[in-house]
Amino acid sequence: MAAEQRTATVPGDQTRIHNIGYRSYDGPRLGRAYARRSLYSQSLRGSYGLGRSAKSKVLPMLLFVVMCLPAGIMVAVAVATKANDLPVDYTRYAIVLQAVISLYVAAQAPQSVSRDLRFKTVPLYFSRPIETSDYVRAKYASLASALFILTAAPLLVLYVGALLAKLDFADQTKGFAQGLVSVALLSLLFAGLGLVVASVTPRRGFGIAAVIAVLTITYGAVSTLQAIADVQGSSGAVAWIGLFSPITLIDGVQSAFLGATSASPGGVGPSNGEGAVYVLVTLGLIAGAYGLLMRRYKKVGL
Repeated sequence: MAAEQRTATVPGDQTRIHNIGYRSYDGPRLGRAYARRSLYSQSLRGSYGLGRSAKSKVLPMLLFVVMCLPAGIMVAVAVATKANDLPVDYTRYAIVLQAVISLYVAAQAPQSVSRDLRFKTVPLYFSRPIETSDYVRAKYASLASALFILTAAPLLVLYVGALLAKLDFADQTKGFAQGLVSVALLSLLFAGLGLVVASVTPRRGFGIAAVIAVLTITYGAVSTLQAIADVQGSSGAVAWIGLFSPITLIDGVQSAFLGATSASPGGVGPSNGEGAVYVLVTLGLIAGAYGLLMRRYKKVGL
């Protein structure tokens, strides 16, 4: 048997210096605009559960179907009965289904921002070329776009169905355009309010409850007060009470300037002068929501 040979090693003999060839990056630097677009597209996809687990797709897709299903039924009835007009105006559709829209915002606004706050990933975003304004704009634009898709899709179903039913092209096109303006304003307002409320807490459950409270409880309270004022003969106060709820704000703007029928008690919307106040308040809330988000994330990113 050969004798086992053991070689004593000196610790210093195991030390090696490896040249692994670090080199500078020579490829294209896509910059802030690319990072902002990537964050926008990722957030928009996440609003419908795309690129996430199957469980994450259930609620947003279900709400999308719930929004479009009544429009499909209305179109089928209009075609079958050869009606002269659609059962619901384009500008009224989102108001009728405002509960579904509020539930979507309550579910998706916390999903968009609360996880970043909870896992403290916001400073990591800001370590890249993007700044606070890029993050806020991307998140705001993505949720507003998701809401616009949710609210405009059923209007498109109504419009196509109306043309198939051979209703008046000019009237339907005008109503469809007015409906798109209305839901675009609604999407901006609801997205801003939802993100502001959701950014207050990193807990998604608390964010959902808070968004529901802001969007639905205010609508219920304002509607009740409007009904009381109408019964007591204070019709002049009905329009001013509508300034304190997001959905009644949109209803007032479209009834004053888009020819819509108001959903307020008595069906009497604000006058043009009162409607101008509605527009200013709505735009002020949108701008205020953006400003609050900027202040919030400047503190978080420090």
